[in-house]
Amino acid sequence: MRTIVVVNSKGGCGKTTIATNLAGHFAKRGVRTALVDLDPQQSSLEWLAARPGWRPSIHGVDGQKGSLHLPRNTQVTIIDSPARVHGRQLSDIVRRADLVVVPVLPSPIDIRAAGHFITGDLLHLGALKGKSGRIALVANRVRENAKIFSALQTFLRRQEIRHVGTLRDTQNYIRAAAMGLSIFELAPSLVARDLDQWRPLTRWVSRTKL
Repeated sequence: MRTIVVVNSKGGCGKTTIATNLAGHFAKRGVRTALVDLDPQQSSLEWLAARPGWRPSIHGVDGQKGSLHLPRNTQVTIIDSPARVHGRQLSDIVRRADLVVVPVLPSPIDIRAAGHFITGDLLHLGALKGKSGRIALVANRVRENAKIFSALQTFLRRQEIRHVGTLRDTQNYIRAAAMGLSIFELAPSLVARDLDQWRPLTRWVSRTKL
């Protein structure tokens, strides 16, 4: 089983958007998928509750209830982490991970917070020492014509963690979330550009050797 943790100590950076869309991607491909929600707001579980029953199944797990019971045949588990996670809680979450995805928003506050989180917390965890190749950054809600985009690009280039995707700011994610769907389940003509942007990330989470 492959476990992918989506994490950043900064709230509002799009962890749930990344987690639910990754779950939708795998489920659509016929992969037996579980989505674990560790956030007290339980946005991932609410997304699942809105999901039509005829769509590919995703097994939801309320991580607030303690031990995580997954179906035995689960092939991929996506973990949506809470905000403000650090210390022992962060270590416990990351210890479960085969791969770690860190979303970063294009704002000065979020860029600085991501830098502190990566260098001050994430890379010092024993569970990840020597495994920086299993951590990836995703630029989220990007407007390429905005001035801050160049600052974000500079930040991403300077990290020792690889950058595997840049996702634009679009209403398509809001449309999908409202229906309990992923970007991969909307009309292809509507999301063609978004699917192109997701391709590097989906390849990385599927093909990285563990």
